[in-house]
Amino acid sequence: MDRKKLVLLLGALIVAIGTAFAARTMLAGSTAPAAEAAAVPTGPRVLVAKRALPIGTIITADAVGYQPWPNELVQDAYFLDGEADLNALMGTVVRFPITAGEPVTQGALVAPGDRGFLAAALGPGMRAVTVPVSAQTGVAGFVFPGDRIDLVLTQMVEGEGTPLKAAETVLSNLRVLATDQATETNKDDSGQTVVSTFQTVTLEVTPKIAEKIAVAQTIGQLSLVLRSIRDSSDELERAIAAGDVNIPAGATREQEERLLKAAMARPIDKNASFSTGGDVSRFQRSTPPPQTRDGGSYTQTAAASGAGATAASPAPTGPMVRVSRGKQVEEVPVSKAASK
Repeated sequence: MDRKKLVLLLGALIVAIGTAFAARTMLAGSTAPAAEAAAVPTGPRVLVAKRALPIGTIITADAVGYQPWPNELVQDAYFLDGEADLNALMGTVVRFPITAGEPVTQGALVAPGDRGFLAAALGPGMRAVTVPVSAQTGVAGFVFPGDRIDLVLTQMVEGEGTPLKAAETVLSNLRVLATDQATETNKDDSGQTVVSTFQTVTLEVTPKIAEKIAVAQTIGQLSLVLRSIRDSSDELERAIAAGDVNIPAGATREQEERLLKAAMARPIDKNASFSTGGDVSRFQRSTPPPQTRDGGSYTQTAAASGAGATAASPAPTGPMVRVSRGKQVEEVPVSKAASK
């Protein structure tokens, strides 16, 4: 290659580099200017609701948080970062509804032991009812506020012959609001839970269930049965399969969670199970005994649960014999038994 061609090649290379640099500069200048950084709010950080908090909501760590707030809009009733103890607010209950992003005021929360706490902790349409218990019927003190229990009714049905002894789970999935006058779990200086016996327990129920509990206390003895924390999800799955939980089409995830949470907290007063003395010992009854009336006639109850009407028949006379057929026990006159 001669010298002239080499000079031309170098000149073309320099022109190409200059053109590329100029094009890059033009493209960079034509791009949109960088967005200005948003002004960072200045002022104290106040406690706000991270989500909507209806009446009765128990404050947890995911329900509230601190957020910068304009200094001129800060009020004395707000909880300020550095002044308020967030851990002390855990377990308090919302007294008034708070929208998402709204500052939490001191008057909107009520702490355990304060006046009105129990009424604020009750769900809409729910009632509080208290039942007496002992160390034996109260799970030896291992029931704490917030736990869920079943109620078992133990009774003895008197009549002619051996009385019927029966136990029946009359109510399920009831939330414990308080034991004696304590609405929160007692802890010692090291933070360990203190287990102690109590004489009464207060439960959250519907008005109809409150009536049933009042009647049950006149029938026999009520005992608490502590439920596993995993039972609620199992009950929810059964309720969904049975169609008891209806989630409307187009519901948001927040609405679905609210409906499912309400279904898990719903008390159950149907599908009660029962056991009789005959289920425990072959020498006990499995059906109610005949009930005497006026010394001249007797009635037989329809079932161990007490359902159904009673029918009157003449009182048997003469010697009687007890005939057992599996779990069924029947008292018949000797002459009738001989004929069988």
